[in-house]
Amino acid sequence: MRALIVFLLFFPTLVLSQGAATLVADDVIVTADNRLVATGNIEVFYNGTRMTAAQIIYAQNGDQLIITGPILIQGPDGTILTADRASLDPKLENGVLRGARLVLDQQLQLAANQIDRVDRRYSQLYKVAATSCRVCSTRAPLWEIRAKQVIHDQDEQQLYFNDAQFLIRGMPVFWLPRVRLPDPALERATGFLTPDLPTSDLLGTGLRVPYFIRIGDDLDLTLTPFVSSKTTTLEYIYRQAFMRGDITVEGAISQDTLVPDTTRAYIFLDGNFDLGGDHQLQLDVEATSDKGYLLDYGYSEKDRLDSNVTLLRVGETDLSQASLTVFQTLRDDESNATLPPIVGSTSYENRASFAAGGVLRYGVSADTVFRYGTPDGDAARDVSRVGATAGLSRDLISQSGLVMRATADVRADWYGVNDDARYGNGVRVAPTVGLKLSYPLATTTASGAQHLVTPTIALGWADQFGVTPPNEDSTRAEFDQANLFNLSQFPSDDAIATGTSAAVGVTWTRLGADGAASTLTFGRVFRDTASANFSPSSGLDGLSSDWLLAGQYAAPSGWQADGRTLFDDDAHLTRAAARLGWQTQTLDLGAAYIWQAADPTESRPDAVSEWTVDTQVQLTPTWAMSFDARYDLAAQSPARAGLGIQYQNECVSVDFSVSRRFTSSATVEPSNSYGLQVSLNGFSTSGGQVPATSCR
Repeated sequence: MRALIVFLLFFPTLVLSQGAATLVADDVIVTADNRLVATGNIEVFYNGTRMTAAQIIYAQNGDQLIITGPILIQGPDGTILTADRASLDPKLENGVLRGARLVLDQQLQLAANQIDRVDRRYSQLYKVAATSCRVCSTRAPLWEIRAKQVIHDQDEQQLYFNDAQFLIRGMPVFWLPRVRLPDPALERATGFLTPDLPTSDLLGTGLRVPYFIRIGDDLDLTLTPFVSSKTTTLEYIYRQAFMRGDITVEGAISQDTLVPDTTRAYIFLDGNFDLGGDHQLQLDVEATSDKGYLLDYGYSEKDRLDSNVTLLRVGETDLSQASLTVFQTLRDDESNATLPPIVGSTSYENRASFAAGGVLRYGVSADTVFRYGTPDGDAARDVSRVGATAGLSRDLISQSGLVMRATADVRADWYGVNDDARYGNGVRVAPTVGLKLSYPLATTTASGAQHLVTPTIALGWADQFGVTPPNEDSTRAEFDQANLFNLSQFPSDDAIATGTSAAVGVTWTRLGADGAASTLTFGRVFRDTASANFSPSSGLDGLSSDWLLAGQYAAPSGWQADGRTLFDDDAHLTRAAARLGWQTQTLDLGAAYIWQAADPTESRPDAVSEWTVDTQVQLTPTWAMSFDARYDLAAQSPARAGLGIQYQNECVSVDFSVSRRFTSSATVEPSNSYGLQVSLNGFSTSGGQVPATSCR
């Protein structure tokens, strides 16, 4: 039977320590000179630290453990120490280990002739070889750092190398007199991050070296100098967390040869705060010095920037919000003065249910748009609106299964228009009435598949009395399965389709026994009065809309697809869009296609026809490849293409990318970009669970 000894029972000097070290061994004896000798399958436990060894001798004279290996010490933080022999105090906190190896976070291993443990906090290693690569007897590791001395500060989670050499496959590459590197378990520490070697036609070949500054537990700053023959740039990212929110600021300042003698810059700010009482404050700032800066440096492909501040409250039955947005256009054919550049809005909505059935909805809202332009007309018009709305709806289900919903709404708005003589100030009142009827039909096949077919008809009537305001917020109407049976297909309030309307359609849904799901919607809208606010390419102009056909499909194998198309009675397409995805453990494929007819009223003089693809493939456990492209079929010209190759094993990550942007304008030119990033795993928390390379 194995012997169980508690040191306190034999050595009163240990009573002074805060806890008892427990030893378990096959055989324990006490010698005549008052030494405890343990042998055979030894295990020692002390304050979360576990040690195994072949033999332990406790010498009361000197209060030391003389240990014979193989020795394995596992700390409560996951640190592993192995050694051939050691001399430690009973707390396993101080002493000397010879022929030792220190393993940190199961990533970085440091082999040393000797390790001195001091005050539980420091480990001093002598004649050290450090690497996170698998060490084989047949060849040198891919990389390693050899140092005369290494000090590991367990509390600060830092490694200090003295008189160090960096080697690749055993060949010295460079010498480092002193260097500090983070413990792999350390998440945030001041220091340099992985550098990058970007190359592009516009900016040349440069070096980007990020430096992370840990200001505190709740805030940090990353400064990234980027220098090439054509630019001197400082990039920055500032992050701060608060008790009730967080904020992130990123941007850059540049001096380059693309726009000589000019300081170029951009700033993006994002913040979210919980103000209490269900109130949320959202901040979003986007600004740049010129139209081409973001594309030249690859920071963003946005062609319009929007900065806004929003105060939002979402209650159980009510919703209130207030926002102010400032737009900045980066398009060559637009100016900030006519966007409009400043838009403000506020609204409150509430919902109340009646015991007898029915729901009452009511609310108030206000909007304003402001333009800088001075001429009279669209380029200068300023519009303000204040309004209120109320509506009542009731749902009924007959005994035969007919589902009915009746709605009645009325809204009243006052409009104030400046700098446009075509419109005057005044009040508009708009009542609407609707009735929606659907009859769901369900069945289950012998294979276990469930089918649901729902024919639907929606009848509506709307009118407006008073002034006719300018259409500021409903210039781009989208016709899809989400609004097929709505009373209005306009996205907001300014435009109203008056008269009587009827929407007819059918929806089919299938849930397969294997988990596959699909749905298909087909329908159309009829009106007795055409609305001039619907553009020709919306599919909604005229007395009858285009036919809508939309569907989705998802399978447990990872396949996903959805599409939507609008076509007229002659089967001519107005709009079409489709997306396809396939996701497995080794493949993530996404592809999309879009087609839109030419429509000058939507500032689209030519038809749009393009496809995009975005793919990531895990070729082997260590090799991966990504590819993305966008091709303009209408212009028969590529717009963008990119290829990335990634290699990662237990000790190194290499990321190479090449991309080509084909688009050009008055402010940007086509360009090629290349990137190379190499990082050593083991000195950060990003090592991952990549399988180790084989020694064969």
